[in-house]
Amino acid sequence: MSALFRMLLLTLAGLSATVDAAPASRFLLDSLSRTAPTLNREVLDSALAAMQCALNNGSPPAQRLAVIDFSLPSSQRRLWIFDLERRRLLLEDYVAHGQESGEDYATRFSNLEGSHQSSIGLFRTQESYEGEHGYSLRMDGLEPGINDRARDRAIVIHAADYVSPSWIAREGRLGRSHGCPAVRPEVARMVVDSLKGGQFMFSYYPDQKWLASSLYLNCRPKRVAAILALMTGVDG
Repeated sequence: MSALFRMLLLTLAGLSATVDAAPASRFLLDSLSRTAPTLNREVLDSALAAMQCALNNGSPPAQRLAVIDFSLPSSQRRLWIFDLERRRLLLEDYVAHGQESGEDYATRFSNLEGSHQSSIGLFRTQESYEGEHGYSLRMDGLEPGINDRARDRAIVIHAADYVSPSWIAREGRLGRSHGCPAVRPEVARMVVDSLKGGQFMFSYYPDQKWLASSLYLNCRPKRVAAILALMTGVDG
């Protein structure tokens, strides 16, 4: 076999791999999008792309994905939780943002302790626990400088009485947290149980700087692999 022919075969194999990979992710996007027609397809696409980047570079598989669209007001349902294996929607509900992120709309985000602002980007959920707000869920931010201080800031999923339709009817918006994605007490246990133990959460906002620089949205394999290795205690 000539060197030229071998090179041609390798090129075709590479093209085939590229072509075959795209429909798989597109199929998941199409499937999930059909189950959640109120979720902006581009936001869901970004969430899946960020998750896939993590999976391709050392992050263990997940069974579920939560998506928060902070471009929507708190008075709208802007939290979606998906079962990735069955490709179905588990929940569409309200979620609060931080006091200093804005009123009905969140427009400011931070990674700093004491900012009382929400964080955007890709997170990995971790352990559940009983705390000040009852049954809650800790998480780790995966994006340096964007959300990687989430655990130090005690950014957790928890129940809050100010997350309710009655609060919206009275105030025109949800109440606000210290930066946590707080949820309705009626669904809090279901949310924590469905997301605990290493699932993904993606919080979106059309921040152009973040969209252009995110290591996961603009997948940077070496840097992502190094971050994930550090988080799991493995030398990168």
